Amino acid sequence: MLQLLRVRCSSLSPAFLGEHREHAACKYQEWGLTTAQAGMIGSLALVGMLLGTMSVGMLTDRLGRRRIMLASITMFSVCMLLTAFAPSAEIFGALRFLTGLGLGGIVPTCIALTVEYARKERRQIANAVMFSGYSVGGVAASLLAINLLQHVEFRWLYAIGALPLVTLLPVAWKLLPESVAYLARTGRTGEAKATADRFGLIYSDIVSSDDTARGTAAGSSLRIIFTRKFLLSTILFALANFCGLLLVYGLNTWLPQIMRQAGFNLGDSLTFLLVLNAGAIIGSISASVVADRIGIKKVVTASFLLAFVAILMLTLQLPLAMLLVIVAFAGLGSVGTQILVGGYCATHYPQSLSATALSWSLGVGRIGAICGPIIGGAVASLAFGWQMNFYMFAIFAVLGAVVVFTVPRRLRA
Repeated sequence: MLQLLRVRCSSLSPAFLGEHREHAACKYQEWGLTTAQAGMIGSLALVGMLLGTMSVGMLTDRLGRRRIMLASITMFSVCMLLTAFAPSAEIFGALRFLTGLGLGGIVPTCIALTVEYARKERRQIANAVMFSGYSVGGVAASLLAINLLQHVEFRWLYAIGALPLVTLLPVAWKLLPESVAYLARTGRTGEAKATADRFGLIYSDIVSSDDTARGTAAGSSLRIIFTRKFLLSTILFALANFCGLLLVYGLNTWLPQIMRQAGFNLGDSLTFLLVLNAGAIIGSISASVVADRIGIKKVVTASFLLAFVAILMLTLQLPLAMLLVIVAFAGLGSVGTQILVGGYCATHYPQSLSATALSWSLGVGRIGAICGPIIGGAVASLAFGWQMNFYMFAIFAVLGAVVVFTVPRRLRA
């Protein structure tokens, strides 16, 4: 169920279709947009996602994870449909922001629910399989844009983005359960235990006595993750997500252009992007199997280091086939590592705090998502050679490894 949700949301989200659609939008003569204006409109969705991600943790304390998920799907789907009929660039940009705001609530809530409803010893693989929809959606969105934009107006891609309203939302409404941890915190202990039994979960793996005692005080989860016990972890996970999302969005934005500057043709450059996401899908699932056995911290640290080595190797003049293999490993080390960071954060905190911790750390991480393309463009404009972009991304990869290695051991609240 959650795997389907990730594929639907990511494949039709503004984050993935943005590059192709903004390119079309900047050529939309009726609005007379310049490239700079189109770029600003493209960034509004990321700003909306940042705000949506950071606010969702507090909302789940009051409304529950199921309601937030359903509301987020509805909001971004409706806004995507309205965007297809936007009469002006100003309204178009405002709807992009609102779409990102709705989409921002999906990721932390989806991770938290996936981890909660997975067996304790299989939580990392469950999260990786669910989150692989992110990369599957990236490939699907690229193929849609490549094949459709030459035949139809860009507005049709936004209309496609409204499909979850009629395909995903009814399924989620019927099948998506409420969080056991939320039910326990709101005093519905009997319903929480019944829900855990219905899905074959061990209640004590999800809810502790401290979780129940915390109650429903407004903003309590946000306050707790900044108490002395969790403060260092909260800061470090925010930094890890910053590094991870900077790599994800920086590489997805600039990899084709960098490889073209390195002498490859357009077709080969786009192939690198597809291989990057394919490597993330296969690699993150494989790495999660290992993480469930030896510990997630070791695997996330190693994955960041793998990204560092793979990105540096892309600066070498190697045969195409070998470079494609290296790009696949870079996909594991960038997109795949970001998937693992989310799973690590969700299992590091007690389940009652996981959605809030994820929303905070991913929200800060969204700043990295915004900075990645900007920094990549700034480095490219310095004309120091195409290799310099890879050196810059490699620095953030090794920084991510150091940050994750520093995360303290898991503590109960």
